[in-house]
Amino acid sequence: MINSQDEKLIALLRSNARASISDLARSLDLSRSTVQSRLQKLEQSGVIQGYSVEFGDAYLSELVEAHVSIKVKQKLTTKTNIALKHISHISALYAISGEYDMIAVVEAQSLQQLSTILDDIGNLEGVERTNSSVILETKFKR
Repeated sequence: MINSQDEKLIALLRSNARASISDLARSLDLSRSTVQSRLQKLEQSGVIQGYSVEFGDAYLSELVEAHVSIKVKQKLTTKTNIALKHISHISALYAISGEYDMIAVVEAQSLQQLSTILDDIGNLEGVERTNSSVILETKFKR
């Protein structure tokens, strides 16, 4: 279980995952060794599984993004999910209800690259069909 200090540490890391142990310790008014120990416990217990990169607006504005609905052969769902996870341009994969089984969020540097990625997804074993929608503009994001 995590305590209030752990919650504060997690909040600081969410704000800046690259903050140094010294900076975190100062912000929490704790010793460096205490923060390091808490951080290790959070990682070992699986509360923190990793750290990620958050892209800047200038970079994101240049990306081509699409939502790809995917229909999967039911007996190959696990194998297909694993293959989709290995496509680095897929930033998220959701299981959904309805005609399609999943929606993948795909990010590419260009329309040409997006086309190649869509071909790669469509050619995976277990994928019956796909339907893609290119995002033209983000009105807002929360």
